[in-house]
Amino acid sequence: MIEIPDLAAGGLAAGTLSAFVLGGGLLRSRRRVARQQEEMASLRSQVDGARGEVGRVSRAYAAEVAHLAERRVAAEATRAAHPHVQVPGPLHPDVAGTELGAGLDGVLEGVLAAVTQERKRVDAAARAGMRGATREIQAGLYRLQDQLRGLQRRYDDPELAQTLFELDHENEQSLRRAQVTAVVCGAWVGLAREESHLVDAVTGGQSRLVGYHRVRVHNHLEPGTALVSHAVEPVAIIVAELLDNALRHSAPDTEVVVNLERAHHGVSVTIDDAGVGMNAGERAYAQRMVAGTDPILLSELGDPPRMGLAAIGQLTRQFDLSVDLSSPSPYGGVRAVLLVKNHLLSRLDPAARPPAAAAPRSTRQAEAQPASHPAGHPALPPAPAHAAPYPPELAPYASGAITHESAPDGDALPQRRRRSRAVALPAEAAPAPARTPEESAAALGALQSGTAAARSAAPTEGNEPR
Repeated sequence: MIEIPDLAAGGLAAGTLSAFVLGGGLLRSRRRVARQQEEMASLRSQVDGARGEVGRVSRAYAAEVAHLAERRVAAEATRAAHPHVQVPGPLHPDVAGTELGAGLDGVLEGVLAAVTQERKRVDAAARAGMRGATREIQAGLYRLQDQLRGLQRRYDDPELAQTLFELDHENEQSLRRAQVTAVVCGAWVGLAREESHLVDAVTGGQSRLVGYHRVRVHNHLEPGTALVSHAVEPVAIIVAELLDNALRHSAPDTEVVVNLERAHHGVSVTIDDAGVGMNAGERAYAQRMVAGTDPILLSELGDPPRMGLAAIGQLTRQFDLSVDLSSPSPYGGVRAVLLVKNHLLSRLDPAARPPAAAAPRSTRQAEAQPASHPAGHPALPPAPAHAAPYPPELAPYASGAITHESAPDGDALPQRRRRSRAVALPAEAAPAPARTPEESAAALGALQSGTAAARSAAPTEGNEPR
């Protein structure tokens, strides 16, 4: 039988053990609560930090978008017309290479594509309007040219003849500018010609310019070197524009030298001036314009637009010609080289169809010229050492290559004939000095007076002039 003191001691021990167990559980529970509270505080601080980071990133994104809208888009639109304009980058360099940076760059690319497309549409509309306007202007100028040349044939007063020739030459300047504008705007060259000597196309371009007497053409081609019909007018336009640039950017007391040479792939027309030249940037811009490989918008031609180089680029692309402006001239200015390829070249019989009397004589012809000439194939008189300061229309008369004679059957109507023999200069004699415009006009006036007198003396029936 268990005694009461032993039972009390056992209960006390059990209670003490239970108290220790409960105390340990309570302590562990408190520790767990404290640990959970610490974790909650840490999570709360992390959430607050995340909220702050989200706010900072959000503000950075908003600043980038505002920078894109205010600065970058406007600069990209301006750069579409002015490639030298620099487009600002993102505000934060860290954005580059991220998804945000790629998205912002995509917006700029879309803006550039839209602006470029709109500029092309506006440019096409402007070209169409200018083509219509230049067509009407050209038609009026051609009518005026016909009227002026009719007056030149009608009146024989020397002073009036000189004035008419000056007006005709001024009209030719307006025609050239209208034609160049039309070509830049995509119109056809406007004239269809038959096959012609290449030297005639070069001198034809020269005759369209103010200051044409400063140009010296040296013809080193074989006699009879010609252009196919569809290349005559483009070559004349290109030569005229290259010569115009050379004359405008060189001193009025200097010469512009033109050399016609045979090349392996065709014929080269080299133009050298002694002007101010071009720096590297200007030369690169000019070469891009004349190359014709990139489309040129009217808004890129300046204000007022400079059409000459753009017209050359249009023609080089359309007719498979080549123009190079990359080399400086040995005279300190600019060297321009036009290459006419072999498939644009032809050949004419120089005896059956000689070049114009005012065209420079071929040096090869001069070297190979025999002492006597077969009947019906007379040699042209030697070209003077310097160009005559009279309009090109007077050159055939002033050089004596075209004369007016009475018909052998007694009919007094004047006939246009080429000389039957060459005019030989004495070996000791120096070339005759060039005529002044007044002397040339007086000579033409006297010629027209004789023509009018012969017509008035001729019978009126069955003798109407052609």
